[in-house]
Amino acid sequence: MKKALITGISGQDGSYLAELLLKKGYDVHGIVRRASTFNTERIDHLAHRLTIHHGDLSDSGNIGRLLGKVRPDEIYHLGAQSHVRVSFDIPEYTANVTGLGTLRLLEIIRDIGLRTKFYQASSSEMFGKTAEFPQTEETPFYPRSPYGCAKVFSFWVAKNYREGHGMFTVNGILFNHESPRRGKTFVTRKITRGLSRIVLGLDEKLYLGNLDAKRDWGYAKDYVEGMWRMLQQKKPDDYILATGETHSVREFAEEAAKCLGIRLEWRGKGVKEKGIDRKTGKVIIEVDPRFFRPAEVDILIGDPSKARKELGWVAKTKFKDLVRMMTEADLKAEKRNARE
Repeated sequence: MKKALITGISGQDGSYLAELLLKKGYDVHGIVRRASTFNTERIDHLAHRLTIHHGDLSDSGNIGRLLGKVRPDEIYHLGAQSHVRVSFDIPEYTANVTGLGTLRLLEIIRDIGLRTKFYQASSSEMFGKTAEFPQTEETPFYPRSPYGCAKVFSFWVAKNYREGHGMFTVNGILFNHESPRRGKTFVTRKITRGLSRIVLGLDEKLYLGNLDAKRDWGYAKDYVEGMWRMLQQKKPDDYILATGETHSVREFAEEAAKCLGIRLEWRGKGVKEKGIDRKTGKVIIEVDPRFFRPAEVDILIGDPSKARKELGWVAKTKFKDLVRMMTEADLKAEKRNARE
């Protein structure tokens, strides 16, 4: 039986990946940060089938003891401070965990002589202010946030340990991938949850940042399959996982509204732009400059042709289906919460 270790197992991707690996017969171990409140709701339904360890990517001693004890065949490094906007507020912590955390893991693997395959969760945010569309594995990086910079560092560290020490390390450059398990502070969940609460009469307005930002949005459950396929290859390499389509935040809001029976009409420009419910005439979406990034990434769109050709991977879930899935899940959850 293969043994896998997932850092960040309690997150969106970690929970879907844990489900996938369990179905494939793996012995699945995960690392979660110890906290004063419970933060494992995404994997609670798997608790009896997982081995959970408490650890912190900023603590080399702790991580070293865990790796020496578990000695996994595959490591999926998903743990990070992963909120781009928040990284501007806590840049040092982001660099320490998201950047140096990868280096700590790889150096421990090298130091103890652990023969394992290592997946590094890279990000489309590394491309940032790129002038090349769509982005490929050869597109130069131009990160526009502390998070993006930390991910670029991790990408090159993983590649250097592959080339310099002969380690099996791969970089999965994943474009935005969402699901009903996405954190509530991420814009997609803010939209689907916020509009659901408005429909139920629990809130009056939804406040968003840059409505014109365009992203390549896919379904997280599709993407963890690609992660696994990368580690099954004979030789390590780097791959982009994306849909090859891009949609704006405004489009995402419009599609979510349609799922709830709302027809949006936009009035105004810039920070004064408002989304109005055509049926009621009420303003239900406003722009709040507090949610703008100091340095914006205007558009990201990935070219997944290498993953399609070499891994046999494709994004199965379409944009509209993803938005509907998330909206229906949030509407159901908010109805349940309202009854309680």
